Amino acid sequence: MSVTHAPHYTGLFRHALDDKNRLTIPSAWRFAHGADDLFLATPHPEGYIAVLPPAEVQKLYDKIAGMALSDGAGQDFVARFFAQTQSLWFDKSGRISLGAALLEHAAITKDAVLVGSLTKFNIYTPERWERVEARTSGENFGDIMRRLGL
Repeated sequence: MSVTHAPHYTGLFRHALDDKNRLTIPSAWRFAHGADDLFLATPHPEGYIAVLPPAEVQKLYDKIAGMALSDGAGQDFVARFFAQTQSLWFDKSGRISLGAALLEHAAITKDAVLVGSLTKFNIYTPERWERVEARTSGENFGDIMRRLGL
């Protein structure tokens, strides 16, 4: 009996944008995806790019599809959220092409840090990632684990 496992996005990878604003995605993250798999990239309020893989895109789709049309504030949020969100696919070389607005939001001009968070991954500038590491290091790391129940 074959067991299918959901992709896991773990690890930290440093890559640079090419001259067409394409970023290579680690092969460890690409293995479970086909050429037609849809990812969504959205600007996170903390100043990085959050990338949702197909399973997370489906969860988001299901939530949005269940929203009442009469929910004006919800519909406004959805419109704003998706106006800033970009659909992505891997090219044959395992790269994604990031739009100028996303790159500007995250202040990424060349170097990027791709960080897995198990069900999705995020793209940071090296400087922003250093700040995340500083906030979550030492005793803070243990405190955060306890708060999350890990």
